[in-house]
Amino acid sequence: MQLDSIVPWGRSFAEYRTMFMLTDADLQKSILGCSDGPAAFNAELTRRGGQITSVDPIYQFSRHDIAQRIDEVSDQVLSELKKNYDNYIWDHMSSVEALAATHMAAMNTFLEDYKSGLLQNRYINASLPNLPFCENHFDLALCSHFLFLYSEHLSLDFHLAALRELGRVAEEVRIYPLLTLDGKPSDYLQHAMDTLRNESWHMELQPVSYRFQKNANFMLMMKQV
Repeated sequence: MQLDSIVPWGRSFAEYRTMFMLTDADLQKSILGCSDGPAAFNAELTRRGGQITSVDPIYQFSRHDIAQRIDEVSDQVLSELKKNYDNYIWDHMSSVEALAATHMAAMNTFLEDYKSGLLQNRYINASLPNLPFCENHFDLALCSHFLFLYSEHLSLDFHLAALRELGRVAEEVRIYPLLTLDGKPSDYLQHAMDTLRNESWHMELQPVSYRFQKNANFMLMMKQV
């Protein structure tokens, strides 16, 4: 991975709660955050006494390099949000600038926590479909804005391998969103659900309260049977 190919964009603890419908009981579980990037979820949950490990290939880079890359792409992200303004729901954000400020605050929380998180092995340089954990190491795995979102870049076989790997290391898996980058339902979703159901996985779509990308109203929940 080259850092200049990445557009870091970290989400807040509150966003994770609503994207994945996390209850207080869920937050007491051992959690894997997959493809977390510079999200604040790990830092905030750790402060609350939670058990959380995040994996992402961006964690091979230093705090300085990640912070520099965030600065480099922030204007680009802002520009894309403005250009695609009508693709999003703005009920909870007053403007693109307000959204950017919220996410910059989340990424600053991550950056403040990053060095200590590395030392505590809470941030691990790893990526799907091969994770460095034993079977059922976690109670719950969360995958935010990666699987299905990049369906044009990642094959169906990759998605199936990634889902099986998440199911191997965690008793329950939740994935959000289920749309592609252009806001369309992923062609892989139904095929992946049917394939894994035939392998005796429980696959279910569950509504979420998070509202930003239009029609991104569901997460995929996967459990071992």
